[in-house]
Amino acid sequence: MLWDSVPTAEARERRGGAARGIFEYGARVQAPQKFLERRSFLSGGQLDARKHAVALRWLVEHYGHADDDATMRWSTQPARNSAKTVHFMGMPLSIHAKIAPALAAVEKRIAKTCTGGSRYTPKALGGFRTANTYRGAEVSNHLFGIAIDIDPEKNPCCGCVDPWPTNPICKKTGPVYKRTALPRCWVQSFARFGFDWLGKDTLEDTMHFEFLADPDRITR
Repeated sequence: MLWDSVPTAEARERRGGAARGIFEYGARVQAPQKFLERRSFLSGGQLDARKHAVALRWLVEHYGHADDDATMRWSTQPARNSAKTVHFMGMPLSIHAKIAPALAAVEKRIAKTCTGGSRYTPKALGGFRTANTYRGAEVSNHLFGIAIDIDPEKNPCCGCVDPWPTNPICKKTGPVYKRTALPRCWVQSFARFGFDWLGKDTLEDTMHFEFLADPDRITR
């Protein structure tokens, strides 16, 4: 079965596929797990139902269900029961408690390394949601509390449905960094601790980060 063939983060680390026990700012350095990345199960607008089911089941088993029939079969606990309000860049944010140490590490790394021209002060944040914003079978990672949106007006989703593409920022050509106010340093800091940036996705959802590493290995 495809599900059984997915290697754990720990197994990959033993094979030398990941940094061995590197901790910074109180959290393990981890890369997002490829099979959880949206672009691994959706290509050309077509959803690979089998791969998507594997990713979705893994998320439900690690975070809880999203209060719908599709996810309740894999867990009896709702993800919302693990919601935790933290402060990121001085603003309150509701996320899943498991990923709080990783987000705290991101903030500390940003404060340490994103200086000078890489400084950025967010004005709006979004975390846990109860409504699914994806159409069809896809389930937003906001429902698990592992996704974060930063300043949607400055960092639009240029590949989403209207009105997002009408944002003047989306008219700019060139690399995706031309269509976001977020500095590269911020993207790199999130990636350092297991967050995938959907600016790299076909959606070009530049406001959006989601934790796709192993939550059970953040602090150990």
